[in-house]
Amino acid sequence: MKGLIQRVNQASVTVDGSVVGSIERGVLLLLGVEKDDDESRARRLLERVTGYRIFPDDQGRMNRSLVDSRGDLLVVSQFTLSADTRKGMRPSFSSGASPDKAEALYGYFVDCAHALEGLGRVETGVFAADMKVSLENDGPVTFLLEV
Repeated sequence: MKGLIQRVNQASVTVDGSVVGSIERGVLLLLGVEKDDDESRARRLLERVTGYRIFPDDQGRMNRSLVDSRGDLLVVSQFTLSADTRKGMRPSFSSGASPDKAEALYGYFVDCAHALEGLGRVETGVFAADMKVSLENDGPVTFLLEV
């Protein structure tokens, strides 16, 4: 499972012209699900996303997590994160989970995030939809987390 996290001042997702999810200060997570992923990997990635210290402390150092900051979380499914781009000029998606498995693990991840104490709002995109994502990246601060 892969998660591209971006520290944001605000972010939103639009589907067919309507905003389906939006957050203020927090993390935008682009979530990629691969063939071998399972619920334990989803829980581990959630721990990393919400515990990764990317927010500034009183001295301006990245020393506080999303939970420490009580920030918002916007989770957007992103199947292209599972692409193998090491060779050629076209990505291979052979390591990606099937759509049914990916949707189930995406839903499980989001359910676990909603149940987690210490977060602000938890919002989502729409799985497998053609989404438009808008954000104001703070920093910019962007990390790829893998479990």
